[in-house]
Amino acid sequence: MILQENYQLANGLTIPKLGLGTWEIDDDKVNKVVEAAIEIGYRHIDTAQAYGNERGVGEGIKNSLIAREKLFVTTKVEAEIKNYDDAFTSIKQSLKRMKLNYLDLILIHSPQPWDDFRTDKNYDKENLEVWRALEQAQIDGLVRSIGVSNFKIADLDNLLTHAKIKPVVNQFLAHISNTPTDIITYCKEQDILVEAYSPIAHGQILQHPEIKKMAEKYDVSVPQLSIKYCLELGLLPLPKSGNPKHITENAMLDFNIEKKDLDELKRIGEITDYGDANVYKVFSQGTK
Repeated sequence: MILQENYQLANGLTIPKLGLGTWEIDDDKVNKVVEAAIEIGYRHIDTAQAYGNERGVGEGIKNSLIAREKLFVTTKVEAEIKNYDDAFTSIKQSLKRMKLNYLDLILIHSPQPWDDFRTDKNYDKENLEVWRALEQAQIDGLVRSIGVSNFKIADLDNLLTHAKIKPVVNQFLAHISNTPTDIITYCKEQDILVEAYSPIAHGQILQHPEIKKMAEKYDVSVPQLSIKYCLELGLLPLPKSGNPKHITENAMLDFNIEKKDLDELKRIGEITDYGDANVYKVFSQGTK
């Protein structure tokens, strides 16, 4: 069962192979979603300072009555924070909001502030300062592992060249019809686990005829096929849902995609329309 399986990170710690994404779930509702997911069997919860729901996530964790050490909790330092002091302070604030003694993983949410996302403006120096704060948080026991999100190869090179502690995770947009193989390959070469957010393309591939046809072949839903696709590529998918039925179905992945079908899914043309999510630069710019 996928909910009982783990990847091993480069630092020797383990991380559940499937996580619950909580983006766009309101702070006053996410506690019930987290509680339901944990009851279903999820042990990996992903949030971020920018989501504005850390308090609710922490409440859901507390109310679940599952021992803290059996859960894997991730948050992210806001993209706009680009200095040591503010980054370190934000980590302590996240812990306070969530009422946790430690985090399992914390990420730099983006190599650039969102207003400058995927522009030519260089934040290498600033990212090293934020990374130094993450390293200190790990040394101090506030967090067990540290990583990044939305980092391209050049951004990673900057950290790998100067950092004392290597990032163990890079979380970015990856799904059927948008599989950035260059950065995935590079991360694997560096022993950096790739986490795939929006593995169902923010819902925009649910009616895709080729993907629907493939899902029908395996007698599964498009979301199930999409999540399994990421796992077959060695990625860690983070599907988001506030619906317990969907959360349950997203973990029902007891099937394997044949190699020829996997290759066919890799070749599906890249989608260009993410619907209402187009306003977010992670969708309009992605890993380009």
